[in-house]
Amino acid sequence: MSGVRDVHQSKPFVWALFLIFTLCWFYALDLRTLVPTDEGRYAEMAREMVASGDWITTRLNGIKYFEKPPLQTWMNALTFALFGLGEWQARFWTGLSGFLGILLTYQAGRCVFNPRVGFLAALVLGSSLLWAAMGHFNALDMGLSGMMTLALCGLLIAQRDGAGVRGRRNWMLACWAGMALAVLSKGLIGLALPGAVLVIYSLTANDRGIWTRLHIGKGLLLFFAITTPWFVLVSIRNPEFPQFFFIHEHFQRFTSEVHHRAGPWYYFIPQLMLGIAPWLGILFQSLFRGWRSDWHTAPGSTFKPKRLLLIWAGFIFLFFSVSGSKLPSYILPIFPALALLIAAYWETAGRKQMMLTAGLMVIIAAAGLFFVHGIFKLPDAPLEIPLYLAYEQWLTAAAIVALIGGIGAFFQAQHGRGELAATILAISAFIGGQLLMIGHDPLGNYASGRPLVAAINAEMTPDTTLYTVGRLDHSLLFYLRRTMVMVENPDELSFGLKQQPQLWLPTRDAFVKQWTAGPKAVAVIKPAIYADLQQRGVPMRIIARDGRRIVIANDAKP
Repeated sequence: MSGVRDVHQSKPFVWALFLIFTLCWFYALDLRTLVPTDEGRYAEMAREMVASGDWITTRLNGIKYFEKPPLQTWMNALTFALFGLGEWQARFWTGLSGFLGILLTYQAGRCVFNPRVGFLAALVLGSSLLWAAMGHFNALDMGLSGMMTLALCGLLIAQRDGAGVRGRRNWMLACWAGMALAVLSKGLIGLALPGAVLVIYSLTANDRGIWTRLHIGKGLLLFFAITTPWFVLVSIRNPEFPQFFFIHEHFQRFTSEVHHRAGPWYYFIPQLMLGIAPWLGILFQSLFRGWRSDWHTAPGSTFKPKRLLLIWAGFIFLFFSVSGSKLPSYILPIFPALALLIAAYWETAGRKQMMLTAGLMVIIAAAGLFFVHGIFKLPDAPLEIPLYLAYEQWLTAAAIVALIGGIGAFFQAQHGRGELAATILAISAFIGGQLLMIGHDPLGNYASGRPLVAAINAEMTPDTTLYTVGRLDHSLLFYLRRTMVMVENPDELSFGLKQQPQLWLPTRDAFVKQWTAGPKAVAVIKPAIYADLQQRGVPMRIIARDGRRIVIANDAKP
């Protein structure tokens, strides 16, 4: 090693760390059951795409599903077609998107600042709790964030002082491609958010010249070449698509609580503080230093990267804070910008600041060890208590790893070894975070309903109808490898069911009529619904059950 003060200059160490991290990152994709609802939903949509051969109209449970564009479904379906159905295949696109985001953040830090900042930024982003967790979770937000990271880092590298003509053009085209893929990931925010950031930056930085360096002509051609084909084809095949997608899923989703995901204005503050761990102790100093060092500079056309990063993080955070729809992972796209700001500050931070960051991790880990033993009190269902008790061991292990890492980083920071302290902090945080996720699998397996699959399949014949009453178990759909007839609760499929009303039964009475008069059938129902059917005297035989659902058959002969 070239020296503990310059870890990033030791090629053997950096390459060994990179290879081990890569193996752990992708290996962990296959260690957990797909949990409801997001993981099961997007895996099942891809499975149905492969089964139907229709790569234009996206469906869930055989019903048209237009809430989101198809990029993630395409990539999951492609992975299924190449490697078969499974957990790592379902998570591969999100895992790849998160991994590429780390590499792009490293490259941006290296090119825009220096190699040390690039190395530190990769450490920060790869170990941040929310980024590492969502990189191993089959949902849309990491795919969106990976593509927006391409847009952000492409813009940073292209606009940096001293960029060559060819390099600037190529990285700007990468930026345009990132925005296009972000639109195909989750809609118009893939263009609207970077566009708003650029407008605010050019105004506040007095950098009007940046608009002449964006390669707008070639960029727009590339953008529309990527995005237009699907939007045109899906609209031709489904005339109802444009109004639902552009009005309902964008304007109404942002301005109302139509999806029942509301939260107070401060909703994302605790999400950010938890998600940026273990770097919380230096987050606000990094933002303040970025503001001071890059904001109060002489006006001119010189590119100001820290200002752009601050606006990117601040505007996107504010945008989702005022939205009527909120989920913790919505702010994920700001994490690469925060990682670069934290890395730029850590490079010159004093010992006290680094010791504070490590010390805060020690305190949080110690608090976790103290409170973890009460976790068995969390569940209401007695069947879940053993699962939580088993998870307690994993939580304890994660807290111990974080505690040891925090102590090690504290002493390295005390001796002025900032890069080594950051490395230890990142490694321990990443391992601790993965332990939290892996240890959750028994709970996730239980929530998914997967243990019931064998019993259900044993009852099924080619002519057996499978019902789901009162709820749609997304993960159970995927593991059963078949669709169900929905009863009573349309949930998120209400729009598709208006277009295809023959695919469901809107009332419980209609279900009972078919159940009692029809051929052999199986149904997955809630315990409360089972009690109601018992009172009605509906014939049924329990096949399997858990604390959340009961599987019944009507025992009718074909």
